[in-house]
Amino acid sequence: MLRSILRECRPRQWMKNVLVFAAPGAAGVLTEWPYLWRTLVIFVAFCLAASGTYFWNDILDVEADRRHPKKSRRPIASGAIPMPLARVLGSSMLLAGFGLTLVVWRWRAIVVIAVYIALTLAYSTYLRRVAVFDLVAVASGFVLRAIGGAVASGVYMSKWFLLCTMFGSLFVVSGKRYAELRELGDDATDTRSTMETYTLPFLRLVVTVACSATLVAYCVWAFDAGRVDPGPFPFYELTVAPMLLALLRYALVLETGHGGAPEEVFLQDRWLQLSGLLWVITFALGVYLGDGVRA
Repeated sequence: MLRSILRECRPRQWMKNVLVFAAPGAAGVLTEWPYLWRTLVIFVAFCLAASGTYFWNDILDVEADRRHPKKSRRPIASGAIPMPLARVLGSSMLLAGFGLTLVVWRWRAIVVIAVYIALTLAYSTYLRRVAVFDLVAVASGFVLRAIGGAVASGVYMSKWFLLCTMFGSLFVVSGKRYAELRELGDDATDTRSTMETYTLPFLRLVVTVACSATLVAYCVWAFDAGRVDPGPFPFYELTVAPMLLALLRYALVLETGHGGAPEEVFLQDRWLQLSGLLWVITFALGVYLGDGVRA
């Protein structure tokens, strides 16, 4: 039973919550305990809240999941976790995630986690059945994670950083839908009602627009960061190269018929991981050899 509960919590999905470290990491304050502990707390809070929403999403979507070739093996869909227990655990995790945010004692962080919980529940109950709005709702969850990390740690987040996060999230989410439609074809409507509305050309258009906008927003933010904190070398500007590599690599993964589970792609694709590592190293050099930038 404990193994089934842990599986339903989907610890692999917690890697999405690493976004809370983006703004304080860009500001170069993660080496300072007052900033670090608040960021860690909001990270755990998002993990708990996310797991709670996974429980409720699977509770509400149990019949559709049972018709899905992979989702039918999930603990709730397979019956490994009884429905009454799933409801108690899901609600407890949502409350724990919200309650833990109170420890940070920053009202903006409390508002962000509350909006995140409300949005994900709205998605599970209604928005997932409305085409386009379902994409925006899921992408907004990523954006709220980044905002949560900024407001919890108390660092400033620029509009270009926010735009980059918004379009990057839309790129990943629309890419996931695109890969699912390619993989399942007409059967995709059995698992997501919006798949009856979406077409491959439309989703490819959204992926293309989101990828292009992400790159443009990131370029502006990186060059603006280089202007604010010049440093001994243009490291911020150079991070554009690994960012471009990562975006193009993920786009290639989508076009080759994968990407239905983004977290698995990131954990398995070595070239995507290499691009990410190059970005982290280059960006860290810019932050810690300079004075750090406001995200």
